Amino acid sequence: MTVLNFRKTDFVPQDSSHKKVVIAVDGPAASGKGTLAKKLAERLGYAYLDTGALYRAVAMATLEIGGDPSKLQDVEPALEIIKRNLTPELLANPSLRTPEVSEGASKVAAIPEVRQALLDYQREFAANPPGFVGGAVLDGRDIGTVVCPEASIKFFVTAAPEERARRRFEELKATKPELTYEKVLADLKTRDMRDSTRATAPTAVAEDAYTLDTTHLNPAQTLEEAIGVIRASFLAETNDNARTGKTAKNNGPQP
Repeated sequence: MTVLNFRKTDFVPQDSSHKKVVIAVDGPAASGKGTLAKKLAERLGYAYLDTGALYRAVAMATLEIGGDPSKLQDVEPALEIIKRNLTPELLANPSLRTPEVSEGASKVAAIPEVRQALLDYQREFAANPPGFVGGAVLDGRDIGTVVCPEASIKFFVTAAPEERARRRFEELKATKPELTYEKVLADLKTRDMRDSTRATAPTAVAEDAYTLDTTHLNPAQTLEEAIGVIRASFLAETNDNARTGKTAKNNGPQP
């Protein structure tokens, strides 16, 4: 029996001519998609991009100049600022995680011109991940459906709204003592509705995505579930290639 133990050298192509592996991780707020995507990138030695941070950065810049994140004319100057100053340090700024910025990000993300402006950056990251690594993991709400529809593997991470609200409340209550669980749940449901019904790139499950319900899973369990899917996917592809006489590309995990 072949046992695949993933390490940081797994999935790394042996020459630059091979197409990079792209793993798309989509899902609603507080579902655990960001944690999973980061853990997958660490486990596999891939580059990681939190695409939601791009919209958060635009929202934060819009708010800082006194603009309304729902109005294109207010967002456009902020978008230009972010495009000129898009760095890993900016995307890791803790200020991007405040409730105000989160709310603004959801509004910014509904503007078609903003999504189009950030699309090329995301696709370039996926096609040519930094660090000369073998692949990239991107998380967001439309990675598998719009940004990278040809992604190697797609996940849609979800959880019950009540559990997602509990997680977000636990995350924020220390810095926002006035916040209540009921308020977090109401805001989360409002955002879910806005993200899933917007005209441009709504949150949706790609037809070929694997759905992971994390309601009763901790981050370690979720990671192992995802690794199991990746392992099974690679084995299925290898078996198909063997049956058809094809040679498997050397961009998957090695036995």
